[in-house]
Amino acid sequence: MTDASSNGPSPYPQSRRADFVETLHGREIADPYRWLEDPDSPETRDWVARQNAFTEDVFQNIPERAYFSDLMARIVARPSAGTPSKRGGRYFVSRNDGAKNQDQVFVADSVDELLAGGRVVLDPNEWSEDGTTSLRGFTVSRDGRYLSYTVSEGGSDWVDITTVELAADSADFPATPASPVEPPIQTKFGSAEWLPDNASFLYEAVPHEGRATGDQAAQVKTGLLKLHRLGTPESEDLTIVDIRDEYKQAFVWAEVSSDQRLAVIALGSGTDRENRLWFARLDTDAAGRSILGDPIKVFDEPDAQYGFVRNDGERVVIYTDQDADNGRIVAFDLAEFERTGVPALEEVVPEASDILQFVAAAGSELLVARLVDVQPELMRYALDGTALGTVDLPGGSIVGWWSDEDSDEWFVGLSTPTAPTRAFRGRVGSGDVEPLDALVPPPATGEQLTFPAVRVERARAASKDGTRVPYFLIKGENAPDAASPTLLWGYGGFDIAVEASYRALFAGWLAAGGTLALANLRGGGEFGRAWAEAGKKDRKQNVFDDFIAVAEHLVATGVTTHEQLAIHGRSNGGLLVGAVMTQRPDLAAAAIPGVGVLDLLRFHKFTAGAAWTSDYGDPEDPHDFEVELAYSPLHNVRPVAYPPTLILTGDHDDRVVPAHSHKFTATLQAAQQASIADAPIVTRIETQAGHGAGKPLAMVAAEAADVLAFAAHFTGLKV
Repeated sequence: MTDASSNGPSPYPQSRRADFVETLHGREIADPYRWLEDPDSPETRDWVARQNAFTEDVFQNIPERAYFSDLMARIVARPSAGTPSKRGGRYFVSRNDGAKNQDQVFVADSVDELLAGGRVVLDPNEWSEDGTTSLRGFTVSRDGRYLSYTVSEGGSDWVDITTVELAADSADFPATPASPVEPPIQTKFGSAEWLPDNASFLYEAVPHEGRATGDQAAQVKTGLLKLHRLGTPESEDLTIVDIRDEYKQAFVWAEVSSDQRLAVIALGSGTDRENRLWFARLDTDAAGRSILGDPIKVFDEPDAQYGFVRNDGERVVIYTDQDADNGRIVAFDLAEFERTGVPALEEVVPEASDILQFVAAAGSELLVARLVDVQPELMRYALDGTALGTVDLPGGSIVGWWSDEDSDEWFVGLSTPTAPTRAFRGRVGSGDVEPLDALVPPPATGEQLTFPAVRVERARAASKDGTRVPYFLIKGENAPDAASPTLLWGYGGFDIAVEASYRALFAGWLAAGGTLALANLRGGGEFGRAWAEAGKKDRKQNVFDDFIAVAEHLVATGVTTHEQLAIHGRSNGGLLVGAVMTQRPDLAAAAIPGVGVLDLLRFHKFTAGAAWTSDYGDPEDPHDFEVELAYSPLHNVRPVAYPPTLILTGDHDDRVVPAHSHKFTATLQAAQQASIADAPIVTRIETQAGHGAGKPLAMVAAEAADVLAFAAHFTGLKV
């Protein structure tokens, strides 16, 4: 596909432009590439093949690809381990020696045995030849007899809940359980929550016909909680809660208290911050099977966020942001609520000036993590709320956790931008933690990859309305102060905080000598309810203004220049990049929207997309429609010179369907006024990959290498 006369890439692949217009809320909206919404049509498949071939052609003129391909292969080959957990009386941890596409799960009867190696109990590398079948999670019955694990194919959010019986002696655990005790149950997102009889579990069911696959874009309805008993067919599963008709997209999940006396059920609308919280007493029927009593609807108005922490008899401890933007911990008497119908809340740990990130029960203590300027601080409290001091964490973001009120030990995993998870063990009664570095296996290749030291700074930019927007600025410890190629990353939505934690992509950019900036935008979870709400619905433009402000501040302070700046984000961050590049095509030298929500008028019509109306609003509502139309990347493309753009998606992305990226690609290519040689618009469509989770290491390395090579090439990073 190379034009020999110019020694450059050929014109863009043809994208058929249909004469399709529909009237929405009185406006005529053209959608000429709607045919790309059908992922299975021969025309779409042909288009995908031609686009991928064209992208390969463009990358032939990006010499940095070879460097980053080698670097990222070495980075993902670093051995790693996760954060241990204790389940069914045994210890589990995931680890990878760097030579395997998927992490293995190891088991042991003690921490010392786990540190010495333990035994493999789950090996997803045996499940598919290409490494694209992955483990999404697992649970173990309290008696340790059964293990239920969830399997995803090709990165899909559809999973198979598969249950196997474990040997009485963990030394006999098979690495690849070959004989499930019953047929798997296919659902979406869900997992098994074991009940006290150790022979039944709760799970969120998602009804579907036939075998659901990741390339299906049709809308699904969630919000159905069922009870499954081992040995009975799925068709006989009992419905516990069904709120599918109460919301456009519902969610419901359950957990069982450590004393096995309560089922705790959270219910809500999509990704709304607010939820309801019910309780049900657990009992046993004449056959010895666990049964649930009628729901006790303690918090039945979705007016705040409510989460279960622990119970001690009838005293239930929860966290909430009711009357506390930054969160607080309260307790109430469940039996008293049953008598009066009113939860008499006792404040245990009051709201602080920093946001409460999470609360965990650990033995006779409460462990409270707060984000202090988006950096974690872990505090210990007695059950009555008495402060017991801080936990001496060595630094980094909290990326893994396990604790239980029945255990006097707990585990935390920390990471930094260049270092993956490092696990520590803590003990009730102490603020010290013990590193568990021996969990990480030796490298399969014998090579130890080291990184130059980096320094992490905090800076703040003034957004359009004057709001101060913080960001992390990360560069090599000895990097010069002169302007340099910079990668700016953002998200800004769904109450998710952007922390200075590990991504292989970040590590690769820093290792190559680039500067990294991580923006803390409104809409995220960095600074409490008010901060998050300021970036939602008709205030969504604040998020884009914040990101632009950070970019401009990087330039104004001499960190970089517009010609040395690349902007990148994934999912909601892909929307961010798409909106910013269509509003400010002059802002950056390269734009890389990954798996982005780019069609804001139709996102709610696919898979579970209706869940996101909490952040974006509902396109069926006339007011929300006008707000969304104003920033929807697909609908704001115009004939101008856009920066070089790399659009990422996966053909099995059944969260943000690939049609978003396909239609945006076709529209941008048709509108681009800059030459292909100077500013190509290309798309990278991964096959057998979804929204991001479960990718084999080789695929992670290849995608990151292309992203960084593209960014480096157009920002002038010398590698």
